[in-house]
Amino acid sequence: MLFDRVAVPVAVCDVYGSVQAANPAMAAECGTTPGRLRGQDVLDLFRPQESEQVERIAQALRLRHRSRYQVSVRWRAPNGRERHGELTADPVSDTVEETPALLVMLRVRGEGGPHDGTPREDSPAHVTPIEARILALLAGGATTAHTARETGLTPDGVTYHLRRLSSRWNASNRTELVARAYALGVLAPGVWPPEPASAATSD
Repeated sequence: MLFDRVAVPVAVCDVYGSVQAANPAMAAECGTTPGRLRGQDVLDLFRPQESEQVERIAQALRLRHRSRYQVSVRWRAPNGRERHGELTADPVSDTVEETPALLVMLRVRGEGGPHDGTPREDSPAHVTPIEARILALLAGGATTAHTARETGLTPDGVTYHLRRLSSRWNASNRTELVARAYALGVLAPGVWPPEPASAATSD
């Protein structure tokens, strides 16, 4: 539960970089849910800028060194723009003899221009698929617990996304958040049960 409440993007990986668990903040950087990150290679999600860094870290881990490692990475944010920052990996285990897991934290340093000609989507109306689903459930009267079950998130994960949306749209409560979602065209008008405008268009 505490893991889910951490605002910094964090994941736990095995020694080979396969994600075993991720918090909502990390999943949000990839535009998905924590459950869908499980089993993915963290270096496929966040591309290292220098392959030599990765090789040095892999060698150190094979030798069971327990230093903190940092890798400069780039990735595409859910809005299609290129971001850059650092992944910090701390080996953790109960005993020195055990093969350590990696506690990985992401620090976002900045955002670049559009990637491969992808149009900029800086408007407040742009939301990730998981955010749109949460808003649709909220508009239909779903509780946080029900929304969590429907989306595969924890209740804290749902709350995290709602806080991000409220901050982005300057909404003071959930009723205002839903109203903004309709006003910005994120939710399809005149549809019940509520659904994202993109889903209604595709139908």
